[in-house]
Amino acid sequence: MSPLSDHDSSSEFQKILLRAGQSWLNPLLPFVAQPYLDGIKQGDWARWRQHLARLPRHTPSRVQLADTIKIGQSRDLTTAEQSALREQLKEFIPWRKGPFDLFGIEIDSEWRCDMKWSRLEHLIAPLEGRTVLDVGSGNGYFSLRMAAAGAELVVGLEPHMAYFAQFCALAHFLPELRAVLLPIPLEELPRPLPHFDTVFSMGVIYHRRSPIDHLLQLKDSLCSGGELVLETIVVDGPAGYSLMPQDQYARMSNVWFVPSVPSVSQWLERCGFINVRVLDESTTGMAEQRRTEFMPFKSLDSALMADNPSLTVEGHPAPKRAILLANKP
Repeated sequence: MSPLSDHDSSSEFQKILLRAGQSWLNPLLPFVAQPYLDGIKQGDWARWRQHLARLPRHTPSRVQLADTIKIGQSRDLTTAEQSALREQLKEFIPWRKGPFDLFGIEIDSEWRCDMKWSRLEHLIAPLEGRTVLDVGSGNGYFSLRMAAAGAELVVGLEPHMAYFAQFCALAHFLPELRAVLLPIPLEELPRPLPHFDTVFSMGVIYHRRSPIDHLLQLKDSLCSGGELVLETIVVDGPAGYSLMPQDQYARMSNVWFVPSVPSVSQWLERCGFINVRVLDESTTGMAEQRRTEFMPFKSLDSALMADNPSLTVEGHPAPKRAILLANKP
């Protein structure tokens, strides 16, 4: 059942939180209650809710939460039903995270998130039985992969309603969920809430005016001994160096700091994290981030200089991403 088609006081997302049986989760319930969702005025939320309400009630014959998240098969629908659903899913463009396959409809997202997941899944603490916080969850691709890895519960945070609507569309067709998405930023998460075993922050910190405050908020959400998985754009340089774009970085206007890897490590240690280590550094390529049918707008190809792809169009070093792990004492 779609979480937004139920006008009862307890939405499907609330039920997921309640099933976890942890009283410390109770402060999160209002953020997925019908009155809160009714009060959101951001963007095209009203239009997306109408599209969500019109989604058909197809039952998937199988669900595979693997590299491509597959919900159902082509044979579950008639040709006409599949064609209609394809057009409905396009109403939620842009699909930035993925890939997904719904009833044989390939949602080729801008980001091949399976490539990032493969770089970290075997190097982080096993998620089996853990309660996980996924900050900047987007449409929930990574949250679903975390649930598939055995997490007891995944709580995603995503304030952009376009991506929240995409997660609701996916959840509509999933018979069982151990992941829930709250349409709020980390800053609005009730605190203190130091109960999460693992906290992910991937592709978020460089959008924050104060990266130190962000790290402290992440630390506040972890239980003692819990693990932080931090992924960010980085530049080459020594400890203490960070690029602060004058205007845009790779055509993104909301990038405040692009640190060096030693600087990120230094920030983490200064914030009181221990056991800081670098898992991976990799340059973002066109195979991982590109324009697609389901994300037809500008992507990485238009953010780099045509004659020198090692530089952004603004003249900065091209995006390179690093994954770091750290623990709360």
